Amino acid sequence: MDSARQRFLSWGAPVVELSEDDLALLHALQIAPRVAWLDAADILGAHPATLARRWERLHSAGLAWVTAHLRGDPSEMVLAFVDVECVPGRREEAVAALAVIPEVQTVDVAASQPDLALTVFARNLSECAESILPRLAAAPGVSRIQTELCTRLHSGGHSWRLAALDREQIAAFSALARSEPFTGRLPPACFDLLPLLARNGRASAADMARELGRSPATVHRQLARVIGSGLLSFRCEVAQGPAGYPVACKWLTKVPPGQHAQAAAALGGLRNVRLVASTTGQTNFTIVMWLRTVADVMTAELALQERIPGIELVQSTVMLSSVKRVGCLLRPDGTATGEVVASPILIE
Repeated sequence: MDSARQRFLSWGAPVVELSEDDLALLHALQIAPRVAWLDAADILGAHPATLARRWERLHSAGLAWVTAHLRGDPSEMVLAFVDVECVPGRREEAVAALAVIPEVQTVDVAASQPDLALTVFARNLSECAESILPRLAAAPGVSRIQTELCTRLHSGGHSWRLAALDREQIAAFSALARSEPFTGRLPPACFDLLPLLARNGRASAADMARELGRSPATVHRQLARVIGSGLLSFRCEVAQGPAGYPVACKWLTKVPPGQHAQAAAALGGLRNVRLVASTTGQTNFTIVMWLRTVADVMTAELALQERIPGIELVQSTVMLSSVKRVGCLLRPDGTATGEVVASPILIE
């Protein structure tokens, strides 16, 4: 195996934009986004106050943030991938209009046609077809849209890891991430917590109690039910460039029917993978990776063909930038602005 392939499969050269301590903390929060600093300190060998200050520095700079969003299970809601072609010279106008639509959870700017790649949440097909898609098509600067529906989300950004911890540390944080399951129906009052958690996935019960005008004990109980229900996916996100992976590439592919689960499993060893989804449309299998350089696109494609016999790579698109990621608005350098446009499913 040549050195380029080996580097790709082994996760590449060390990230220099963030310190090793920063990376360890962020990897810990990717596994257990709401872990207490006292518990994290025992595993990382650091003082709780040091971890709190480190997180505040990263968060304040927009380099990392914790959010909560719907899991995107196609059996419970509609998850759509929408490609957008823009009127020549009006792409920025289209980006500005689409980014503030709550149902549009992710907006990526592409290097080629289509101009934009969107991820859209909807309650059902009727809402998607009759309300959301027409609104996208009518947005200023948009000339055409094409939609594929997700039929199975095999993996997403919530499962992407920085690979900065050893196995024992990963196991320890994984144990802390487990929660007591809640199988009953969530009381209506619990849904008031969802937009607050979308804005800050580490918000404490005391913080939310003050904002909602409730007792901390009540909110603590409601929070435990929300977390235990599995309704939300909590994730620690990082600014793509500073984390050392400034290139995002999306592949639209065809995989033989009946082999999607095996194909998704075969990609499990590639830590660069950010998304694997089965879809409707002319292609049926979508893959997104974060890479270090554009040159790694070809290396990634070779890895895909090796791991998934019979895969047909129909289209590859490199993303120039991300404007919005699961509701969080981003600056041109990929750092978070702190503003969240939460899905209306979380609010209503």
